[in-house]
Amino acid sequence: CVESHREFNINLAVKTNVITNGLKYSLATGNWGDQKKAMSTKAGVSQVLNRYTFASTLSHLRRCNTPLGREGKIAKPPQLHNTHWGMVCPAETPEGQACGLVKNLSLMASISVGSSSALVIEFLEEWGLENLEENVQSTNLTKVFVNGVWLGVHREPTNLVRTLRMMRRREDISTEVSIVHDIRERELRIQTDAGRVLRPLFIVENHKLNLKPQHLRWLQAKSRIETRPYIPDEEKEAEYQSDGETVVDEDTGEKAIDFENRVKKKVKPYGFKGLVTDGVIEYLDAEEEETVMICMTPEELAESRLLRQGLDPRADTDFDPAARLRTLPIAHSFTHCEIHPSMILGICASIIPFPD
Repeated sequence: CVESHREFNINLAVKTNVITNGLKYSLATGNWGDQKKAMSTKAGVSQVLNRYTFASTLSHLRRCNTPLGREGKIAKPPQLHNTHWGMVCPAETPEGQACGLVKNLSLMASISVGSSSALVIEFLEEWGLENLEENVQSTNLTKVFVNGVWLGVHREPTNLVRTLRMMRRREDISTEVSIVHDIRERELRIQTDAGRVLRPLFIVENHKLNLKPQHLRWLQAKSRIETRPYIPDEEKEAEYQSDGETVVDEDTGEKAIDFENRVKKKVKPYGFKGLVTDGVIEYLDAEEEETVMICMTPEELAESRLLRQGLDPRADTDFDPAARLRTLPIAHSFTHCEIHPSMILGICASIIPFPD
């Protein structure tokens, strides 16, 4: 182009439709990769969404596939495992050779999207993490791993875990972060990566749920009134007061600023995320679930509380022959409580009447 004094035109050098055609092919067939290198492509990345019924559409959106050869004669992968409780539906799976390999997420399960580990690492360094180079005699210390990488050792893992969990419940670090304290192996494993299955549980502190009546009121109203200190703008305030005007919230029409008490009010929407922010509910993954104690219902929690006080929870109650008999209660130190036992089921299994 330089020698022939012609203008350089990139459109003549590159075919404009290469990327478009490649993406169209991949989306149409589900084979992700180059059309010419068919052996190295990933199959089934994009699928046609089921539209038979509304329930089947929702079910298809929450499907997980185990990438194993369907003709393999391995017994373990299709079987249910204890860690599937609350994460994967025990009933909803296809018949035939994909049975147990294609699973469906439970009603409240979600997949982590991942967050940066930099914030957690920075906090650990401030909170007494010791480098590997400094410690030769580290037999009694706890190893600290972040996303599988051994960063160092710590002398007070219990305090560190308590602080990290408190930060997660206040949303100082992402609510998706998993904090696993393995006492036997003397390891503290922190995961911030994407692709882990999480499920929500009520937090229990001092044998009582963190869920309080005001949270239920806010949920019913779908909003809460938030008050914060009012920092006045002298000129505006003088203007408002001279006119005798009240500053009104745009949404509700209520008085938004209380000039006497120096308080500003704002109505904020309140839902499930609000419960997570208030430290009522937290998300746990399968690995962290191994290190906590979960009770099935709040009644079980109340029975455990009475047992700890030396009282028999079943002494005063009249025996009802029609009532379902539960196992004899044992006093446990519970850390979490199930939102509802039926949340172990997936979308299609949960709409069956009387499944038990």
